[in-house]
Amino acid sequence: MRIVIRHVQESEEFMTPEGCSILESWNNETDSALSIARARVKPGITTKLHVVRGLIERYLIVSGSGVATIGDPQSERVNPSDVVVIAPGVTQKSKNDEQTDLVFYARTLRRMLTSNRSNDGHSEWQHGF
Repeated sequence: MRIVIRHVQESEEFMTPEGCSILESWNNETDSALSIARARVKPGITTKLHVVRGLIERYLIVSGSGVATIGDPQSERVNPSDVVVIAPGVTQKSKNDEQTDLVFYARTLRRMLTSNRSNDGHSEWQHGF
């Protein structure tokens, strides 16, 4: 693999149907071994319950705090530097019950595609640049 530096632009951030903003740091078809995205949940927002199929997702909490609900009904407070590991096919949502943005990096060891994400069984959005 050649050396690559991707300069991510804030203007690339988009809102997902789940209710969080995503800024993809890395999700490229030429390197399908990894996906890295910054997720941001605004104060007072709880994302919609959703599932990632076929991928283990790992969150690294960067700033803010909130409640991660992984599976049913396991909920736990998360704070900066915490890591959340979500098995494939397990329901998940994030609640920001604080006054500042909850920011975390979501990482998967394969490229995230539309077919991996589901709200009530329907694919909602496409990752990649």
